[in-house]
Amino acid sequence: MDRRPSRPKVGAEVGHDPRGTLELVGTRYALRVSNDNPNGIPQGNPDPRGIGTRLAHTARDPAANRGFVNTPIHRGSTVLFKTLDELEAAMTANTRTGPYTYGLIGNPNSRELERMLASLDGAAGAVVVESGLAAVSVALFSSLVAGDHLLMTDSCYGPTRYLCTQVLAKLGVETTFYDPRAGAAIESLIRPNTRVVFMESPGSLTFEVQDVPAITRICRARGIATIIDSTWATPLFFRPIEHGVDLVIHALTKYQSGNSDILLGAVTCADDAWWKRVKTAAEAHGHYAHPDDCMTCLRGMRSLEVRVKRHEASALEVARWLESRPEIVRVLHPALPSHADHALWKRDFTGSTGLFGCVLRAHPAGRAHTKAFLEGLRYFGMGFSWGGFESLVVASDIRGWRIAPAFADAASNDGTLLRLSIGLEDPRDLIADLAQALEAAARV
Repeated sequence: MDRRPSRPKVGAEVGHDPRGTLELVGTRYALRVSNDNPNGIPQGNPDPRGIGTRLAHTARDPAANRGFVNTPIHRGSTVLFKTLDELEAAMTANTRTGPYTYGLIGNPNSRELERMLASLDGAAGAVVVESGLAAVSVALFSSLVAGDHLLMTDSCYGPTRYLCTQVLAKLGVETTFYDPRAGAAIESLIRPNTRVVFMESPGSLTFEVQDVPAITRICRARGIATIIDSTWATPLFFRPIEHGVDLVIHALTKYQSGNSDILLGAVTCADDAWWKRVKTAAEAHGHYAHPDDCMTCLRGMRSLEVRVKRHEASALEVARWLESRPEIVRVLHPALPSHADHALWKRDFTGSTGLFGCVLRAHPAGRAHTKAFLEGLRYFGMGFSWGGFESLVVASDIRGWRIAPAFADAASNDGTLLRLSIGLEDPRDLIADLAQALEAAARV
């Protein structure tokens, strides 16, 4: 039995939020804005305002907050009701737009953040949780039961792989890791019990770009749900729901917050049926987004366009410089013509962000050479996560845990696989820093 919500007919209303209704137009979803939306969006399809305007004005209502530009932080667990009728009505209301009932279920700060995220993704609704990994977990638990089969991209985030092999496996869900460049060939991997295809584009560490439209076309025809981790691109540069994806995961810890000071994640949902399933899974597992974190993230998102464009420009400048260095075997940046999937990136994405990879050429000194390079950097910190104002670098070895065979573009056999997150520093300083570290490492 297919437990996936049925795909609506073209032109049908598939969801709503305070802005209006979501309709299926051809193979893409589009928002038809209502006249009475609270953010002053003119009626039309799609939202005609520039992204900077939307980021500045969506999901805030000064008139409801005594004129203050930002919504005050609402900390609390208990919500009081004056009458039994009010309490009973609230318990059966829509938890996205109805009265607040309990802090775990939502608060004004989490709802405003969810409204912003849904607006940017063209989604029917969003669910915020306490981390990006929690968002992955909620999306999968809302879609799978014992006996199901999951197709997971082999280039997924490391903890996502662990969730599949160590948690879902114990619950009776079988996972097959597939080549991220499979595209339409993924059809050959589908089984009668395949319920979900999970994508991450570009892939973690190795930055393969997946053919999302090809995969979603196949999955729609077979009634299979599609989920994508779209953290790298943010909604500014890729909108997966327009390409037929059902659930979109964002690690808000990264670019949306932008300051490396919170952990937060979200799932945006193509229609109301998916939103209800995701929200139910989040509540059942006790997931919760703290109002302080929601407010901090929403504050960061007001400047998202400005920051991400700076990340993009600086990363491209650094990546092009690295391509010219003999110490670098290859640069893994989808926006560069040298990237194997550049044509796919150019077709589906409208920009790039500050995260990319490269392979540091093998050296006779081995680890000592890598150590000298990494420890010789002055502006690049060594640490996990990315998307903050500061530049970061980490080394990885994917041998032994990647399963799909086609990873020639990032083979660790050629040297050391590096992941660079380019921050908001002057790119000239970052290039000078990389140059002096490479020269220092050469003397090992």
